[in-house]
Formats: sequence, structure tokens, C-alpha cells
Amino acid sequence: MAKTPLNHKSKKALTRRLWDQRYLYLLLLPALIWVILICYAPMTGLYMAFTNYAPTTKGYFHDLLGAPFVGMDWFTYFFQNDFAKIMRNTLMTSFLTLLISFPAPILIAIFLNEVQNAKMKKFIQTASYLPYFISWVIAANIFLTMLASGGVVNDILRFLHITKEDVLFFQHGKYFWWIIAFANTWKGMGYNAIIYLAAIAGIDQEQYEAAEVDGASRVQKIFYITLPAIRPTICILLILAIGGILNTGFEQQLLMQNDSILDFSDVLDTYAYRYGMKNGMYSYGTAVGLFKSAVSFILVMSANSITKKINNQGLF
Repeated sequence: MAKTPLNHKSKKALTRRLWDQRYLYLLLLPALIWVILICYAPMTGLYMAFTNYAPTTKGYFHDLLGAPFVGMDWFTYFFQNDFAKIMRNTLMTSFLTLLISFPAPILIAIFLNEVQNAKMKKFIQTASYLPYFISWVIAANIFLTMLASGGVVNDILRFLHITKEDVLFFQHGKYFWWIIAFANTWKGMGYNAIIYLAAIAGIDQEQYEAAEVDGASRVQKIFYITLPAIRPTICILLILAIGGILNTGFEQQLLMQNDSILDFSDVLDTYAYRYGMKNGMYSYGTAVGLFKSAVSFILVMSANSITKKINNQGLF
């Protein structure tokens, strides 16, 4: 097909723009190299999931390329053995976390927006943000101490005559999903509320003034102005939350689990770590991690498609 004058001009204009902005692209080059080396180069290791990889002293790439190809055997092994149990734990922990942690920052942001006292508002903001900056090592120790036999939670339960004996929270698997869900919510809700506070700050104040003139109450202004205005932000974060539903966490489960509740506390990340790193089954651990990434990608695309159809809001 012959080039039209329009196509020739557009290509020439593009080349001209690239040359004019050559220094900007040079500034971008270090970041691009970093992304390629840190984010994309390690993805060559995904091939390990389809081989029977065993490290030797001859080097990583030599061992990877020389490993026997086994196809989907590791995925089949996972589906035939621990798949049901691990997916149950992962999904239950994720759904409970999503159920509690997703509305929590929205409520915090709305309530903070309604607080009139500046000092009280700063205190609440600081108190809610602080857990996010605490490492999971410390946070897990706080929950282990509070929920231990003789801990403050058991003291409160006995004081209220709800129980007569200490409840061994970390000896019963049925409690563990809820503990992780509340721990995730407590740690992240204040920080996540910043996004909603930024969205609320962008609302035109004339809308509130007009509603006040019309006699609207605070609750009515929240339901008819604040929530509709931040709905796009809610939709986007919901898509990301659904896409990351298999990312239930790693540190919190690893730090708070024990052998007596392993059937309830073991999720995809801890399972892949235990088999891949501790047991030396590198290919199997990679296969479990690749399965999680593939499902997460499908969930993001599906949630984005459904949200665009229902609400005309999406990531892309």
C-alpha cells in the first residue's frame, strides 16, 4: 500500500517531536532500565513453573534452561492435592477482609470530613494513620498478646460474663480468618482513607452550600452529595481490591499461624513460600505463584468490565 502524504507527514511530525524531546527521554532512560531489570527480567523465572528445576553450581540460567520440561505437571499436582484447602483459606480470608476493610476507610473519611474541631480531627487522623506505619512483626505481636490466654480480650470477655474460661483464639482455626480480617482492617483503614479524603476535598463546596440553603441535613448531604461525588474513586478501588483478592497477605499469616491451625491459616503465599523456599521445591512454588497471578489478572479484567457496564466507571 502506497504511503499517503498524510501518513508521511504524521510520521515526520512524530520523529520531530521525539527529537525535540530527546533530553526528556534521556532522563527517563534510568527509570526504564530499572523497570526492565527489576520488574521484567525476573519474570524469566516463570519458566521454572513448567520445568523440574534443581539449582547447581553452574549458574541460574544454565540450570533453568537445562531443567527437564514437565509442562503442566506441577499445576496438576497442586489441583489434585491441596488446592481446595488452600483456596478455601485464601478466599475466606480475602472475602472477610474485603467485607470489613473496604467500607471502613470510606466511613472514616466521611466522618473526618464532618468533624468541625480541628484539634480533634488531627488527633483522629493521626490515631487512624499510625497502624499503617507499624511493621507486621510488631502488629502481629500486638494481636498475639491481646488475644492470648490472660490477654486483655479474654479479661473483657470474663468481665462481661460472656465466657468463664479463657478463649484460646490461636488454637482454633475458625477464629483465625476473622483475626486476620480485623488485623488487615486495623492496619490499613486509616491510610486508605487518605484517598477518599482527597476525593472529598475536590467536591465543589457550592453544592453543600446550596443543599444547606434547601434545608438538607448532614446525613442528606452525605448521601446525596458526598457519596455520589466519590463514587468513581470507590469503583476504581473496588476493582483493585477484587483484583487483589488472592493477595491475602503473607507476613500476618506467617507471623500469627502455628501448626495446630495450619489447615485454616495456610494461604497461597505462605504455601508457595513453604514448599518453594523451605522445602526446596522451587518449580512447585513458582507454579502456585503463577496460578495466583493469572487468576488475579482475570479478576481485575472481569471486575473492570462489569463495573464499566453497571456504572460506566473503570480503570481502562
